[in-house]
Amino acid sequence: MFRAFLSGFGKPWTNTAKGFLGGVIESPRYILALDQGTSSSRAILFDEDGRIVRMGQRSLASRYPRPGWVEQDPEEIWSSQWSAVQDCLAGVDRALILAVGIANQRETIILFERATGKPVYPAIGWQCQRTFNVCADLKAQGVGPLVRDKTGLPLDAYFSATKIAWILDEVPGLRRRADLGEIAAATVDSWLMHKLTGGRHHLTDVSNAARTSLFNIQTLLWDQDLLRLFRVPPAVLPTVVDSSGLLAYSEASLLGRSVPIAGLAGDQQAALFGHRAFERGMAKNTYGTGAFLLMNTGQRPVSSSHGLLTTVAWRLPKEPTQYALEGSVFSAGSAIQWLRHQLRIIEPHDDMDALVASIQDTGDV
Repeated sequence: MFRAFLSGFGKPWTNTAKGFLGGVIESPRYILALDQGTSSSRAILFDEDGRIVRMGQRSLASRYPRPGWVEQDPEEIWSSQWSAVQDCLAGVDRALILAVGIANQRETIILFERATGKPVYPAIGWQCQRTFNVCADLKAQGVGPLVRDKTGLPLDAYFSATKIAWILDEVPGLRRRADLGEIAAATVDSWLMHKLTGGRHHLTDVSNAARTSLFNIQTLLWDQDLLRLFRVPPAVLPTVVDSSGLLAYSEASLLGRSVPIAGLAGDQQAALFGHRAFERGMAKNTYGTGAFLLMNTGQRPVSSSHGLLTTVAWRLPKEPTQYALEGSVFSAGSAIQWLRHQLRIIEPHDDMDALVASIQDTGDV
């Protein structure tokens, strides 16, 4: 599969050199994967057999200005990601990079000026509950079923729509500027795409769009009813594209030449694909800042009667959209960080596996 993807770019991307016996030697070719997460940014270089060649990683801070509020610095999201790329590519011939792919923390929202690329407010994190009361008011109006029918999602501060509206209302004059098309709203994939392309593109893929509460997962379009409900001007939104394909080209100054950006997906959907859960009924569970169980439901969205989310898994070029059911646990690795840094009941050097194995009875916790 990976070789088929590489060969799809054709001969212009094949690198050859003369060997010392005069034969032609084909140089290795690489895929650069960006994995922008909640607590760190990673860059991973894969060879054409899908093996990891090199990796770079930088930590990323979150801030909690009030109880229940979670923010990050948009510029730090980018700088940590680019620093991870620089670490990963140290000593690597960048001419051998065939394409770039992006996986990202989902639902986190960034608003920035289109003309300058300057963020107008801190990124509001996916865990942030500042719009809890907004969602409660909407539920009281009885619009919850409408939102779930169109998006597969419950009315919740977890998703991006109320975050966008909150920033537009909070920053003086921003809503007027948004109506004029001067402001862009970006999930993290869109923000990285903006940075990687020198501001030329404002794009998101179907898997990230599906996490905003503004995207109709049946029509696969931004939904006008939802835009009015959440008071989000359509002018701020990115263009929605496939999760794979020739999506854009990077700014030449970053990697030495314009490199195709050929993959874009929310981190959990990317993990479902990466674990090769291509068939209906296959599932994965991953553990990071949170823990997320996703199950492939095939070519149609399946509603849950047990509180699971219905979401888009991915869309490949000229293939039907794939859907998934999702169960989310907000605190996994973040609970360990809390025990370590806030409660300080474990030390940074502690072996968590050994600590957990030493406990005979958790007291029903």
